[in-house]
Amino acid sequence: LQPLIQHKIDHGIKTMFASTENIYKSTDGRDEPEKIKHFIKDAVEDLGIKYVLLVGGLKSLTHAKRRDDPNKGARDWYVPVRYTNLYDSGGIYDPGYISDLYYADIYRYEEETGEWVFDDWDSNGNGIFAEWKSFKKDRIDLYPDIYVGRLPCRNENEVKLMVKEIINYENAGVDDSWFKKMVVVGSDTFDDTGSTNYYEGEVQNQKALDYMTGFQPVKIWGSNVDTGGPVPEPQDIVNAINQGCGFLYFAGHGSPSRWNTYYPEKFDEPRAGGLWIYHMPFISNKEKVPICVVGGCHNSQFNVTSLSFLNYWLYHKGWTYIPTPECWSWWLARDLGGGSIATIGNTGLGYGTVGNYGDLNGDGIDEPDCVEALSGYIESLFFKEYGQNNVHILGEVWGGAVTEYLNTFPGMDDQIDCKTVEEWVLLGDPTLMIGGYK
Repeated sequence: LQPLIQHKIDHGIKTMFASTENIYKSTDGRDEPEKIKHFIKDAVEDLGIKYVLLVGGLKSLTHAKRRDDPNKGARDWYVPVRYTNLYDSGGIYDPGYISDLYYADIYRYEEETGEWVFDDWDSNGNGIFAEWKSFKKDRIDLYPDIYVGRLPCRNENEVKLMVKEIINYENAGVDDSWFKKMVVVGSDTFDDTGSTNYYEGEVQNQKALDYMTGFQPVKIWGSNVDTGGPVPEPQDIVNAINQGCGFLYFAGHGSPSRWNTYYPEKFDEPRAGGLWIYHMPFISNKEKVPICVVGGCHNSQFNVTSLSFLNYWLYHKGWTYIPTPECWSWWLARDLGGGSIATIGNTGLGYGTVGNYGDLNGDGIDEPDCVEALSGYIESLFFKEYGQNNVHILGEVWGGAVTEYLNTFPGMDDQIDCKTVEEWVLLGDPTLMIGGYK
């Protein structure tokens, strides 16, 4: 990591390194994630830090104990994770999903004392973190006080690859001939035929494009099947990425192994081919790497290994159906041929909306609900932060989107709004200057 540390210092970002071993020895906390969070709090107050890059994921590609207890994964992790204990009221829930927002949300306001206090995500003190099940509910602030990203590297080679890619991206800068392209991939996500019949993925794609003034759109849409244009199949997606683009946005369905969607109104037929992890070796965009936002379930669930799929076939648990050494989002980011420079997506079930039931986000514009709430809304806010608010530091774009989402939909008012921000993880460098320094 030393080359990356020096690179950041050279660009005026005061940077320090801290190992988990030293943090565990020097910092108090009930478990490993809490010790790291206390260390971050001390660094915020003593050094004024704004960004934290967590470097390290599971220690194995084949098999690992990804969760030690309901609250954490630590034993088989280079950098531990905090698991939530939110159980969706609708009955389809993730029995605990990873939330790196835990490390970014340092403080909460204590109304009884009128003071800002350390937000341990266990407000009821029962030892169950980020709990929301029936009447048991931790009061959590959720707002990011700092900007956190993670490189969930499994080995030294991945660290070297990402360090080199980040340095090259920022130092070399970008060429507008490819950077000013935005590739969007979507189609008809949900079956609302007979009512509004929106093609939700395409609506979400277009909303993002509307924010990105000056970018040339490349639309890989299911509706193109009737016009001969590119459609959400592996060859068309890979070809578009290989041409280079500054931003890449998928809106549809996902798992740790793949992203895909339905062709318009074809819900009784097989889904479009989409993009699976085994297509990614064919990506060869080299230095023309985009920021990728992926809308779908579990694309960023970075606790999978090659043997995780056995849980599904033997016990009907989990979300991987084929050997998946690393999740879709991270595979794209650490792709040897280029891939993305960073990927933002969900560690758990992503949620969308159908139809049109009024102006849900209260901005005075009545739009399809798929861009006014839940995943489609927070994803659009990412592009609003960059394209309209001119925020160019990656972590601040992520943090700004989370903040505006919570301003519109307070996370403690609804389980799914809470989950939407908790599970939305940045797999990349939060200090990244989008487009580089040249």
